[in-house]
Amino acid sequence: MIICCGEALIDMARATVRGLGDVFNPIPGGSPYNTAIAIGRLGVPVKFLGRLSTDFFGELLFKKLQKCHVGSELIHRSAQNSTLAFVEQDKTKGPQYVFYAEGTADCSLQPADLPSKLPADTKCIVFGSISMILEPISAAIESFILREGIRKSTDQVDGAPVISFDPNIRPFLIKDKNAYTGKFEKWASASTIVKMSAEDFAFIYPKMDPEKALQKLIAMGPRLAICTLGPKGALALLRRNDGSVTRVNAPVVDLPVVDTIGAGDTFHGAFLAWLEMKGKMSRSALVSLSESELYNALFFANKAASIVCTRAGAEPPSRKEVEALKGPKEKEAPKAKPKETKPAAKKPVAKAKAAAEKKAPVKAKPAAAKKPAAAKPAKAKPTAAKKPAAKPAKKK
Repeated sequence: MIICCGEALIDMARATVRGLGDVFNPIPGGSPYNTAIAIGRLGVPVKFLGRLSTDFFGELLFKKLQKCHVGSELIHRSAQNSTLAFVEQDKTKGPQYVFYAEGTADCSLQPADLPSKLPADTKCIVFGSISMILEPISAAIESFILREGIRKSTDQVDGAPVISFDPNIRPFLIKDKNAYTGKFEKWASASTIVKMSAEDFAFIYPKMDPEKALQKLIAMGPRLAICTLGPKGALALLRRNDGSVTRVNAPVVDLPVVDTIGAGDTFHGAFLAWLEMKGKMSRSALVSLSESELYNALFFANKAASIVCTRAGAEPPSRKEVEALKGPKEKEAPKAKPKETKPAAKKPVAKAKAAAEKKAPVKAKPAAAKKPAAAKPAKAKPTAAKKPAAKPAKKK
């Protein structure tokens, strides 16, 4: 089971309505919230941890979670207003946001709202986005992540759950870049997986290309660092127990784009859902992923993100929709690996095969060839069937 913690807000998306002109349409959103919705629609167990308002926007948020099979046991309700994020699409810059979040319900999450003990089946915790910029929610989630990241429990084979971090950076909300960068690196170091976009890296490490930024990031402590590259797909670096790093990139499926709201959140959720569906959601299983498994996880997530971009707002696809989408075939390393070992095995097998072609001589041949007197066993002549078999053996 996966827990997504952080903000849950209303995206007021600009739209044009005939007879009314431009209007703002209220759509449930927020990065961790969207990620939870994506996971729930893919049929993977997930819960949302956070505060929701009791106002009508809060009800809208709550009902969508229920509709998408997201558990609500870790949600606290509050009379404070819901956070509003006004969104406008820019053809060159992508979605542009204006937030109204001061004193709102979701951003007022307190340490007292956090569970002292997580459900025993918790395998992963997701955090990040604007909830790590605004207070008091940022301090509450940081303490929660640091606590759970080092937890040892008999409830789980690996002890601490997988911690997955998506900063989903909003530069206009960051007043002190140096201070934020220091916190970002602290959170990344405490995480198992860090998923970022090329735009995130351009803000944090503007002088590095995405791959060098991933190398810097993975050296801080995460086992897996992923960068989404828009139409160019996704690139990932996986650090194994022996210190080696596996590099994998996977493509997207080219589909018409309506908007990109929720694309990164959907990618994140789909990637984690794939790990859970395949029984790979643990720290030990993660570092043991084969190259093909990592590729398939990235490609599954890219397909989900490609689909959400064909829709207005963050409306992640179902598992059936993702699996039905045609694109580059998944890699099948389990079949490729045995092929690599066949050439080495062929030599001994060839000799054995040649000797085994005639079943009767296999046993008789060593006995007949190695006994000093080949003629004495002429007593075997009565057995006429063995004589023809012995002649080919002498010719060889």
